[in-house]
Amino acid sequence: MRIISMLVALPMLWTTLVPQHALAAEFANTDETKTNLEIQVDNIIASGIVLGNQGYLGRAPYNFPGYEPVKTAQELKREKVLARYKDKLAKAVYPKGQFTINASAYTAAADECGKSDGITASGLKVKENHTIACPPQFPLGTKMSIEGYGTFVCEDRGGAIKGNHIDIYMQTKKQAFAFGRRNLTAEIVL
Repeated sequence: MRIISMLVALPMLWTTLVPQHALAAEFANTDETKTNLEIQVDNIIASGIVLGNQGYLGRAPYNFPGYEPVKTAQELKREKVLARYKDKLAKAVYPKGQFTINASAYTAAADECGKSDGITASGLKVKENHTIACPPQFPLGTKMSIEGYGTFVCEDRGGAIKGNHIDIYMQTKKQAFAFGRRNLTAEIVL
């Protein structure tokens, strides 16, 4: 009877002691568990992603008081080019509040623009969900919020763009034809 009870007790004792011993051995060397904290000052935050010397580091915290998004080099270049039109922006007479625009879409195809390099009247390359062609009463660099579509920047002109007609840049003709022509509500963003 004692032999049977020893055969039952030994595995039970083994299963309770060995895992604890394994855990204790895991933390025995304290050099492995030290955390190195280094503050890196050369990290770049672009579109909510932290990039360091070694690449992707994680998502950046945002939505805290004093948070200002860091602009990419391309965004800074666009702002610098549009700064040439700052005087005209200050003198422009804009519609007050919301107004209706007749919006259509265009692409950078040669048959629409006469060239296919995608360079706008402002000298910038077209950018989807960003570039619009505006009539002359809106100086280049004017920011316009279009209800249901987001905020766009007037960076281009066109021969048929007059009155309340706005052309929204789209990457493909399929997208442009699907968009068609629509009356939308817009507002100037200052």
